[in-house]
Amino acid sequence: MLDEKEENQKPKYKGKSKIPHTFIILFGIIVFLAIATYFIPAGEYDRETNEEERTIVINGTYHETDASPAGFLDIFTAVFDGMVQSADIIFLLFIVGGSFGILTSTGAIEGLFNRLITKLKGNEIYLIPILMTFFAICGATFGMAEESIPYLIILLPFLLKLGFDRIIAVATPLIGTSIGYAGAVTNPFNVGVAQGIAELPLFSGMFVRIVLLAILIIITNIYVMRYARKILENPERSLVYGDKQLISEDGNVTLSNQLTKSKVVILIIFLLTILIIPFGIINYGWYMKEIASLFLIMGVIVGIIAKKNYNEIAESFTKGCNEMVVAALAVGLAHGAVVILENANAIDTIVHSLSSLIEDLPSTFAVAGIYGVQNVINYIVSSGSGQAALTMPLIAPLADLLEVNRQTAVLAFQIGDGISNALTPTNGQLMASLAIAGLSWVKWARFLIPLLIILYTFGLIYLLFIHLFVWVY
Repeated sequence: MLDEKEENQKPKYKGKSKIPHTFIILFGIIVFLAIATYFIPAGEYDRETNEEERTIVINGTYHETDASPAGFLDIFTAVFDGMVQSADIIFLLFIVGGSFGILTSTGAIEGLFNRLITKLKGNEIYLIPILMTFFAICGATFGMAEESIPYLIILLPFLLKLGFDRIIAVATPLIGTSIGYAGAVTNPFNVGVAQGIAELPLFSGMFVRIVLLAILIIITNIYVMRYARKILENPERSLVYGDKQLISEDGNVTLSNQLTKSKVVILIIFLLTILIIPFGIINYGWYMKEIASLFLIMGVIVGIIAKKNYNEIAESFTKGCNEMVVAALAVGLAHGAVVILENANAIDTIVHSLSSLIEDLPSTFAVAGIYGVQNVINYIVSSGSGQAALTMPLIAPLADLLEVNRQTAVLAFQIGDGISNALTPTNGQLMASLAIAGLSWVKWARFLIPLLIILYTFGLIYLLFIHLFVWVY
């Protein structure tokens, strides 16, 4: 759908980007923390196991220990140790990504989109809530993010032909998956990693997160649909009106991928997988191994239904894994930063210092502080799993000391993680989407920032309500 000249321009766009790669940022953090260990006093808290078999810190037990600052070689061995210690999370991400690669290769989801576009002809405005809700659910359940980019390529020419602009085309999958991360229910990449590190039952607190997701979907759909109606009535009100279009809007666009009976069956298998996961977690205590296995089973079954041979299934799985490399390895790198602090006995010192600053304030201020810190950090480390691995070893014990439920701390993390994904330039999904649509970051920001202010404000209100009335410490 992009012509040859435009396709050749895409690598040049990436090559000119001066935004540091996620790996560079995380390795820089490792180096910074290694230097910091020479200045941070070593110390630790005593810990105990509570009735829920969770290891918690004991307030008032902090004491200094022998210093052990990081050496030059420790900077690099920490990367290896971080990969090893977070291996279960890394392999979960690879298996989920690979299985989704098989699902994507069947064309079932693309066929579903095409059917929707055909059925809603004349009522195109309703495509916005349907598509955004779909992407939000995918983000909230199995963690769709970069995987939405192929669907942007599919949707873009159709949405333009229907009278929408490139902002709407980008917003539909990008904002959809972002609020899916913010209201994550069974997303293994952010809430799964964070709860695992915080020693909480995997994907516990679903009802609170489902309610959050539903409200976020309503807010974003209202905002985007208002803009969509405005430009359908008067195209000149589009923020990109008059800009050169990279995608053709002529009548030659066709729906080449139809929703066949076999693809309907594949979609049903996918839906059943999403429903079985929380059932298994709640009733049988499933964890990462079982969840990864279920996704793997789904991948094999949909590959067989799509009549792919074993080589095609393996190749699709490999392609899906390739798309998870950055996210998976970011977890190991982020954990490497934690290893540096652990080996130097510096984590508890940082927690002690932070808690001392706000220990006399009401716990509601602590919740707001945790929320604010996570929001800021995500603009530096855009990977949800990487941010969880980096911050939750600090935030979880800090929450104990400040009498904040660890579930609330994880909720603060995931809201901050998801909302900013749609704006931060370090997010590969965002920058790739803007490049495909030929949309500048500045014009995208003009459209998005008012929505972000609304979402951040609502997120804080919801978080404080949950802290005061639901997850009371």
